[in-house]
Amino acid sequence: MAADATQGSSENKRRLDEEEDGDDGWVGPLPGEAVQIKKRKVLEYERVYLDNLPSAAMYERSYMHRDVITHIACTKTDFIITASQDGHVKFWKKKEDEGIEFVKHFRSHLSVIECISVSAEGALLCTVGDDQAMKVFDVVNFDMINMIKFGFHPGQCEWIYNPGDAISTVACSEKSTGKIHVYDGRGNNQPLHTFDKMHSSPLCQIRLNPRYRVIVSADRAGMLEYWTGLPSEFKFPRQVEWEYKTDTDLYEFAKCKTYPTSLAFSHDGKKMATMAADRKVRIFRFLTGKLMRVFDESLTMFTELQQMRQQLPDMEFGRRMAVERELEKVDGIRLTNIIFDETGHFVLYGTMLGIKVINVETNRCVRILGKQENIRVVKLSLFQGVAKTMTAAPTIEMKASDNPALQTTNPDPTIFCTAFKKNRFYMFTKREPEDTKSAESDRDVFNEKPSKEEVMAATQAEGPKRVSDSAIIHTTMGDVHIKLFPVECPKTVENFCVHSRNGYYNGHIFHRVIKGFMIQTGDPTGTGMGGESIWGGEFEDEFHATLRHDRPYTLSMANAGPGTNGSQFFITVVPTPWLDNKHTVFGRTTKGMEVVQRISNVKVNPKTDKPYEDTQHMSGPGWQPSSKQTNSMAWTWCWGHRVFSCGLSASGTRRCLASVRVECVSWEHSAHKCVAHTVQYMEAV
Repeated sequence: MAADATQGSSENKRRLDEEEDGDDGWVGPLPGEAVQIKKRKVLEYERVYLDNLPSAAMYERSYMHRDVITHIACTKTDFIITASQDGHVKFWKKKEDEGIEFVKHFRSHLSVIECISVSAEGALLCTVGDDQAMKVFDVVNFDMINMIKFGFHPGQCEWIYNPGDAISTVACSEKSTGKIHVYDGRGNNQPLHTFDKMHSSPLCQIRLNPRYRVIVSADRAGMLEYWTGLPSEFKFPRQVEWEYKTDTDLYEFAKCKTYPTSLAFSHDGKKMATMAADRKVRIFRFLTGKLMRVFDESLTMFTELQQMRQQLPDMEFGRRMAVERELEKVDGIRLTNIIFDETGHFVLYGTMLGIKVINVETNRCVRILGKQENIRVVKLSLFQGVAKTMTAAPTIEMKASDNPALQTTNPDPTIFCTAFKKNRFYMFTKREPEDTKSAESDRDVFNEKPSKEEVMAATQAEGPKRVSDSAIIHTTMGDVHIKLFPVECPKTVENFCVHSRNGYYNGHIFHRVIKGFMIQTGDPTGTGMGGESIWGGEFEDEFHATLRHDRPYTLSMANAGPGTNGSQFFITVVPTPWLDNKHTVFGRTTKGMEVVQRISNVKVNPKTDKPYEDTQHMSGPGWQPSSKQTNSMAWTWCWGHRVFSCGLSASGTRRCLASVRVECVSWEHSAHKCVAHTVQYMEAV
């Protein structure tokens, strides 16, 4: 016994020593186990799902309304409904193969359309507007079947019935209060039920979840409510898995002091996606009301993203940011929406970078459409599958044949979308447009006739041009012919031509003349300190790589520094390369170089460079052209003992001089000879 006890105690001691030896290498607490790398979540068959979504980077085609399009919707009956802010509604039909075709046009309302709604099965459409009325349409037969007149300004509307219900109920909210009225869409204007205490603020969304027959409404205070329709007597739904709202995340909007601008449900009804005024996308589990995902699409996020990794050229990014701020300024955020695809795994919505396609299972942006386009996408609607055809049932022979025309048509997934301040809606498909840069590109269809205002504007735009590519400066020493560059320097040439046409330069003197350098004019005060542009004040420089002071007789703008161009200009008499990128070159002398040289050689005051004897051009007060000669750029002027012809014919000059009671010796030959004779006559007198 003693031996056994001794042996047992020795084994225990040896085991304890081994445990102590194993811990001898550590001082202090032991480290935990290495954290296992979390596997990246993958959506099975993601590629198959994406193949059934549009993939083209640019829109394939666009169609018009007369005014800005504010609403768009696709129906399960393969119709597309578009509505513009002038109250017009158009029906379009999805073709079996590619594209759409126009069906019918309605003048639905006399004022702005506030909201449109399509029923769950795609049979009915309703629109509400500021004219306090609701119009109900039969979509399949594209006909208006009912009109309900309200005693209030409507806000949101939504069909809240399911296929098989006895009454086609529709809910409509008051624009200025939190009341919701429920009507029979095919009946009169007497409400079947009114919710007057459910919301205390104006409604911003009403949406039906057809899978669970539950309606969700949201107001501008950020409060969301679940309720049911007529079959369940408008009570709280039993299908949801919560009883008190505090058990959910539905207070998220009120907590963030925002409100949802869009609600959408997945095809199985288990997910609810929202867009809010704070530019965040929130996805909830519908039955529990728990928050599932949050995507930040704020302008701050885009700015940080641009700084971290450039998404767009800086100038284009700045332009799009300005559009986003304007969108917020005019409350255009309320028109944006979010949609699910038919699988419920992807959400689609418009951003400043284009249409984002987000995989909600993997939390990744898998595709961006329209990033290169110059539009800000606002509302979206998605068509998936194959359009149904109104043909007879196929026979056995048709099924067995190899005729390609009888083969099943491939799906044509299409995103229909509106854009900010655009009177067009756009189609994104799996096909890229054939040509986008050519002027003959037909992807923008002109399916509307221009209005009277547009015709008048186009007619006026075709009037006399403000610019020319040539000019003649008439001076007391002769004429100087100038070639202008309106393409390279549009503002500078426009300023010069309009001033000339308006008579601004008439009577101006060459107030600054430097021999062997240049002659300067264009100052109405004659001091070198005056003059302004046609827009008032000064305008910017227009330097061009091909226009340099590399030769004499160059026409250039005088200034007092960068961006200080007014009305003064000068003509060089030698090459002056040191003036490049300091003064805008906008013309060259083509004829009359000797006149420029003569002016540059006149005697001047050595301190001011001002000639002792004034040399004028386009002289001042005198004859005004008659109505028949208004379009002529060349007039004849009298000033003191000098008469200057600006290019009229001899007969025209004769009429001009006759109007100032001047008789000439001879009227043959050119107008300039007529003027010469007249000058001689006047000097003799």
